[in-house]
Amino acid sequence: MTLLDKDGVRLTVDDMIATVTLAGPAKRNAQSPAMWRALAEAGSLLPGTVRIVVLRGEGKSFSAGLDRQAFTPEGFDGEPSFLDLARGTDSELDATIAEYQEAFTWWRRTDLVSIAAVQGHAIGAGFQLALACDLRVCADDAQFAMRETSLGLVPDLTGTHPLVSLVGYARALEICATGRYVHADEAERIGLANLVVPGADLEGAVADLAAALVAAPRDAVIETKALLAGAVSRTYEEQRAAERAAQARRLRDLAGLGE
Repeated sequence: MTLLDKDGVRLTVDDMIATVTLAGPAKRNAQSPAMWRALAEAGSLLPGTVRIVVLRGEGKSFSAGLDRQAFTPEGFDGEPSFLDLARGTDSELDATIAEYQEAFTWWRRTDLVSIAAVQGHAIGAGFQLALACDLRVCADDAQFAMRETSLGLVPDLTGTHPLVSLVGYARALEICATGRYVHADEAERIGLANLVVPGADLEGAVADLAAALVAAPRDAVIETKALLAGAVSRTYEEQRAAERAAQARRLRDLAGLGE
């Protein structure tokens, strides 16, 4: 069932698994503000039955990043150009970037597990979109790069937090400041990729992972995801307490004593 198909974004749902497809292969799924709004809308349209969201890109690349039209004086039709944004007040600029970020925030909702299926280039905004997901399965030709600093900018589409969480501060700084490519084998070695497979096997590998994830009881997965997501910001003792509270809820639910 197709729930959305516009501005280079297509959302389909098959029972408990939704697929969000970046559908602009002619431009290597380059991103624009219109695409970001469509991605945010896709998140709001998910039925409550969905447990897994797969994010994929049509064609040879996952996403080559921000559409280069953004760097022209006129920008995109009906959108503020970079020059227009720079001329705005601090609050206006902050609000605009916050709106753009909405395309990248919902993938880590605790009621979902999101999987990025990455082939070819995942550059800049494409890298950050892959980082927005919980898990990344990559084809062996995948290449990640954070090229914003090369353009005099910074990564501002929510990618810095998950990148540091995955690979650590020093490696994240080196990747971002140099803008170099991280190839699939290195991505798997340093924790960016959960799994790397031959390109022909990417779709099947993602389907197998999605099936394994839906095999577990939903509430247990939700509680576990919330526990793990909060672990970094908690002390050891706080995490122990969070584990006890979560397990108490699970036991009461299994005993039919939940609220």
